[in-house]
Amino acid sequence: MDTLLLLKAAIMGVVEGLTEFLPISSTGHLILAGSLLGFDDAKAKVFDIAIQTGAIFAVILVYWQRIRATLVALPTERQARRFALNVLIGFLPAVLLGLLLGKAIKAHLFTPVVVASTFILGGFVILWAERRQQAAVRIHAVDDMTPLDALKVGLVQCLAMVPGTSRSGATIIGGMLLGLSRKAATDYSFFLAIPTLIGAGVYSLYKERALLSAADIPLFAVGLVFSFISAWLCVRWLLRYISSHSFVPFAWYRIAFGLLVLATAWSGLVTWAE
Repeated sequence: MDTLLLLKAAIMGVVEGLTEFLPISSTGHLILAGSLLGFDDAKAKVFDIAIQTGAIFAVILVYWQRIRATLVALPTERQARRFALNVLIGFLPAVLLGLLLGKAIKAHLFTPVVVASTFILGGFVILWAERRQQAAVRIHAVDDMTPLDALKVGLVQCLAMVPGTSRSGATIIGGMLLGLSRKAATDYSFFLAIPTLIGAGVYSLYKERALLSAADIPLFAVGLVFSFISAWLCVRWLLRYISSHSFVPFAWYRIAFGLLVLATAWSGLVTWAE
């Protein structure tokens, strides 16, 4: 295996892990990083989706006590069954719309300019959501969510099919706009990520299996390991951060970074791959 290719896989893994659970779009950053690194062929696109599984293992590790307690209590406790049902309900819209629209979206919207534009738009949405957050809160914990709340957040998550929107951004900020506290929206976003991203990774690997071979195992392994480590650090930091901070800095980051990408693309300073 080419050492340079493994280095690119490590960089992409770090990018995935650091951005997957922040409201700044991991897919968008992977598209931009892949464009700069020349790591953007058909196999690289499968790689981008597959290494999300590494990030999800980090969430499972951080939330393992809650996940284990829920699984053990499923046969006997109503609250555990309600929690599991809410995660399932939130997951289903992404499955259905992903199967219907995923191919068309990948064919037409996975470009740096689209990513930059949605970065900017998403930044302004975060600023709006934070301005109305305190007055709008009616759900302070994930266990207080109803199935209808879960369905609404699941539908909002589907907006993240457009690259640059951010799955975590859509679920967290969408949840806040729907009445969830910042902590409840973040927790639910993490739990919802587990079936969503594992499902996307397994489906992508199966669908594109003809592109892959045993020789690709080191490449994917490096990406998964670096994604796991960086995501574990990021999730632990984010849970501490939201206890006393808002998402406003991420909004301004999105706007500034999106403008930078558009400026470099239009000026010709950087030739972003299409």
